[in-house]
Amino acid sequence: MDSAGKEREAVQLMAEAEKRVKGSHSFLRGLFGGNTRVEEACEMYTRAANMFKIAKNWSAAGNAFCQAAKLHMQLQSKHDSATSFVDAGNAYKKADPQGPLHHCRQAPHHHRRDLRGRAGGHREGHRALRAGCRLLQGRGVQQASGSANKCLLKVAAYAAQLEQYQKAIEIYEQVGTNTMDNPLLKYSAKEYFFKAALCHFIVDELNAKLALEKYEEMFPAFTDSRECKLLKKLLEAHEEQNAEAYTEAVKEFDSISRLDQWLTTMLLRIKKSIQGEGDGDLK
Repeated sequence: MDSAGKEREAVQLMAEAEKRVKGSHSFLRGLFGGNTRVEEACEMYTRAANMFKIAKNWSAAGNAFCQAAKLHMQLQSKHDSATSFVDAGNAYKKADPQGPLHHCRQAPHHHRRDLRGRAGGHREGHRALRAGCRLLQGRGVQQASGSANKCLLKVAAYAAQLEQYQKAIEIYEQVGTNTMDNPLLKYSAKEYFFKAALCHFIVDELNAKLALEKYEEMFPAFTDSRECKLLKKLLEAHEEQNAEAYTEAVKEFDSISRLDQWLTTMLLRIKKSIQGEGDGDLK
């Protein structure tokens, strides 16, 4: 089969793999059995990546390896995940210098929301992504700092979902501090401090209060943000063990700024620590 034929077959494999992933509904369900579709998709992405390599379509090969890497991570295949990230980096490197950084920016959000593993069984997951980011940063591209921040934020999101909150806090605080004095980026800093505070909150209410005070002192603009005001309402509701007040505060925030799956997950984890709350609902 010629290169064009290999590329056509690879495109078909990618489409079929995507169908397999969608058919699996959620990786959470997969953790309790029924991983077959995900495993099949992972194999298809890898086969497609190698076909793209034969066709010398390096960008497409990198993308396919990335998809395989994320599925390996969610299937707890830590070594395979790290290997696929490295393969992706090498493919992007052959495509063009911006390829690796583009990968960091574009990692699909829907994979993030499906990770619900426990830290003990998944502690290597975010390390694989970090290893991939280190490889990509090593390209020496001038725009590395901004893109590296975006890559680190994805690591933080994975870490928090894997209940490695201290690692997530370190990254969110680091990126928040890096951006709060930048006129073009400081608007985003409130989001990073908000997420860091939520991670603190899940671990300990007092930690969250102290962190909130620190962030307000470091970044005064945070005080007037909707995120900071929400945190204060949640802390008050949690202290009073008032689940209804907690839910109302979340609903009010969501009516203006739609909560994504990551925030919903973190807020639910906090709510479950309120006595008598076990319904797992924010609405």
